[in-house]
Amino acid sequence: MKIAIASGKGGTGKTLVSTNLFYTLQQHGYRVKLIDCDAEEPNDLIFFKGILSKSFCVNQKVPVINEINCTYCGKCHEYCNYNAIFILPPSKVIKVIEDLCHGCGACSAACIYSAITEKDVSLGTVSCFGITEKTSIIEAKINVGIFSPVSVIKAAIKEAGNEGIIILDSPPGTSCPFIQTVATADYVILVTEPTPFGLSDLKQSVETLKTMGKTCGIIINRAGLGNNDIYSYLNQENIPILMEIPFDKTIASHYSKGEIVAKYMPEWQPQFMSMLNSIVEKDGNCSY
Repeated sequence: MKIAIASGKGGTGKTLVSTNLFYTLQQHGYRVKLIDCDAEEPNDLIFFKGILSKSFCVNQKVPVINEINCTYCGKCHEYCNYNAIFILPPSKVIKVIEDLCHGCGACSAACIYSAITEKDVSLGTVSCFGITEKTSIIEAKINVGIFSPVSVIKAAIKEAGNEGIIILDSPPGTSCPFIQTVATADYVILVTEPTPFGLSDLKQSVETLKTMGKTCGIIINRAGLGNNDIYSYLNQENIPILMEIPFDKTIASHYSKGEIVAKYMPEWQPQFMSMLNSIVEKDGNCSY
């Protein structure tokens, strides 16, 4: 079963939930993988010590134009939906803007003069770390300056396979990296906070998931702050509250030091287990 942990904005506690759920399942003997899909700023490994077992680059095919063979007909420019090919036929100038290229290959298909070949450009890396015999963490990380992490995220999720329980620590927001992550999930846990900002971003996440036909539940982090508007919204939308994590100095202290809360405050483990069992009972595929 794949469970995505997501939030409409950063800093709501998404990684707190992901790492503590992973740790709790580890302590209870489950076969579980944690996939850090926040490829721009992966930090799940701060909380765990692992042994690197595998690492590979994720590349993208980028066109290379042979200006000797090119007739400057403009077909490649016409076929490119991402404006990645700049051309000035009268001046016989043609360039590939690699940052805009999505590697779709449309330009190569369009060219009938054999003027376009392709080269590999590195987008980032996927690294696999063994934590225990039955648990592991897979980290997606893009290179500095790369426009989109989607291809790297997709490779990390594919590397996870389908065995056991797979926790996807999603990138924040509701753009393409978020959509790529939750698209593969059987269930989505949205982490939010009871503030006007949390509610605003939560609404965007919920509406996005509706269009994708994804089932979700909510964890309210820093409960006790803000107001009750978020509770009214969830009641109105009939979305279940899976857990509430109070605004607590001890929890914040452990997290700020890179410590797993469920390790130092084991009374939280039954709550994470209860949440998982509730999700599996209602939405699980019993494949783990």
